[in-house]
Amino acid sequence: MSRRGLMVGGLAVGGLSLVSTGTAAADPALRSASPDSGALAEAGPAIVPCPGWGARPNNRIVPIWNQRPVKVLVHHTASPNQANTDRGAADALARSIQNYHMDRRRWLDSGQHFTISRGGFVLEGRHRSLEVLRGGRKQVEGAHCTGQNVVAVGIENEGIYVDVGPPPALWNSLRNTCAYICAQYGIAPTELYGHRDFKNTACPGDRLYGMLPRLRGEVAGILGRRLEAEATVKASWPLVRPGDSGATVLAVQHLLRDAGHDVPVDGAYSPAMTATVRRFQTETKAEDANGIIGGESWPVLARTVRRGEGSEAEKAVNVLAEERQVESVPDVVEHPEWQELLGTSGEPADTSADPVGPPR
Repeated sequence: MSRRGLMVGGLAVGGLSLVSTGTAAADPALRSASPDSGALAEAGPAIVPCPGWGARPNNRIVPIWNQRPVKVLVHHTASPNQANTDRGAADALARSIQNYHMDRRRWLDSGQHFTISRGGFVLEGRHRSLEVLRGGRKQVEGAHCTGQNVVAVGIENEGIYVDVGPPPALWNSLRNTCAYICAQYGIAPTELYGHRDFKNTACPGDRLYGMLPRLRGEVAGILGRRLEAEATVKASWPLVRPGDSGATVLAVQHLLRDAGHDVPVDGAYSPAMTATVRRFQTETKAEDANGIIGGESWPVLARTVRRGEGSEAEKAVNVLAEERQVESVPDVVEHPEWQELLGTSGEPADTSADPVGPPR
């Protein structure tokens, strides 16, 4: 459940409340009112800068890239859902995160760009993130998700959201902060992702991850746009973990066998299978070799399959096609077709603005 060893998030800053003009909140408890959400999105939420919560100085130069980020990554801190939601609690959490990242992880500063507390306070995480965001032209390199640190803004949300959703104050600040980041950088509101989209992790928790389509719709509304429901669903990979069972696990077992690993084909994610997955992840140099199959391992595991090749990978395709009652499988199955078979298809990621350029 925890990522990067412990936790990463905790935040604070004035809770600004906006309402989406495009997608109404499904839960009345998470609705808020504002007569001019567009103007507030442009101005941005109140954000506590690093000195405001007592941050230590960064111990090395913070790299800044001469390019705009193209997406936002949502995380949860995997820390307790504490009842204390005042500003002091938010500041204390931000300090504990920074201490852990600098002292235990040996990072130059906090890994995330921004943190949002359960009380709705928004805090700058890594030094210079707020300054650079206000400029809207460059990107502070973070340490919140390997492979995404120079192309995505990382937001940590205090708490653990596996079985419960975030409190209203946090949710309102999250969508307002995302809207401001999107407005500053010209990021499409559909380009909001969860940590698990790129790594083998449960982050940002099943409940919060399941709310991302809603977040995209509400952010679009704040920005004065309307998204059709299907546009808020992004293509992804399912999270498969110990204890799971069924057709998806069966397909994974065929794919592991295809990759040269001897594993029973019984549809049960057992401790023995977990150990096999870890070996596969180590061999493929996954950063998170933890036995959970997420957005880091699926793209490697789900290789291109051609009809009639008779491989274990083709057996995986057939298992999923039968489960989902797909009458006609394409002659070539690549990542989009795999996601269709897995039931996690949707709008593809926008790669039209992939950034390039040296840090400065």
